Amino acid sequence: MIKALIIDDEPLARSIVKEYLQDQQQIEVLQECNDGFEGIKAIMQHQPDLIFLDIQMPKINGFEMLELVEQKPAVIFTTAFDEFAIRAFETHAIDYLLKPFNKDRFDKAIEKFLRSGTVQKKNMDIMLVSSSGLPSQSERIVVKTGGKIKIIPVTDI
Repeated sequence: MIKALIIDDEPLARSIVKEYLQDQQQIEVLQECNDGFEGIKAIMQHQPDLIFLDIQMPKINGFEMLELVEQKPAVIFTTAFDEFAIRAFETHAIDYLLKPFNKDRFDKAIEKFLRSGTVQKKNMDIMLVSSSGLPSQSERIVVKTGGKIKIIPVTDI
């Protein structure tokens, strides 16, 4: 299951995203947030795979919020302002949906996220960390270098 958050100060915009997500059985919306501060707390609490993020919000904007997040989830921006698109992609955004967007355009952004491999990489990282706690694993070290994984026996160190 893909964990998602919706962070937008407009209730109507949040409800549209939720409505469009109804066809996406693999995505679960864990929380809706009204501003960036709520968003930071929700990200720390839920560790989502994906967030739908507005840019212009009260208190702090979407970019400022992302700067405060250590473990950044994948981001699909949902905003009414086209002038932030370049900056959004500089933050490695999956997509940039300009309000008002239709369901077809939204679905294309979801497809792009699913093809990005973000969730698969996160699941692989979780598997590597959890398997390192097995008793048989205490006699070796797993090192990831470039695109390869090397297993080194502790006796060789």
